Amino acid sequence: MAPTLAAAFDRAMEDLYRRARVEAGYNATLFLHMLHERGGLGTARHLINADNPSEGYTRLFMAGRLDLTVEAVVVDEPRWHPLFTADELDKARRRLAACGYGHR
Repeated sequence: MAPTLAAAFDRAMEDLYRRARVEAGYNATLFLHMLHERGGLGTARHLINADNPSEGYTRLFMAGRLDLTVEAVVVDEPRWHPLFTADELDKARRRLAACGYGHR
């Protein structure tokens, strides 16, 4: 049985946590806690819909690694777009654009 898109997204978010730790030296323990409590999709929606960028987003921006943010993963990978509303995708794009990130 093929995994659902949401289950695949959960795994992608767990991979994002590992990549941020290895590639940017950022141990995002709060993000990992959120993943365990909300799942990948719930965590992504929460972070994207927040009025302000998360601490993790800011840390990754300072490290020059916006590509390792939830927003970038969601925007850059069309496979995930059906999981989000048009408004959520727009919020993620605007947050990234405000920091000079152009999605792929």
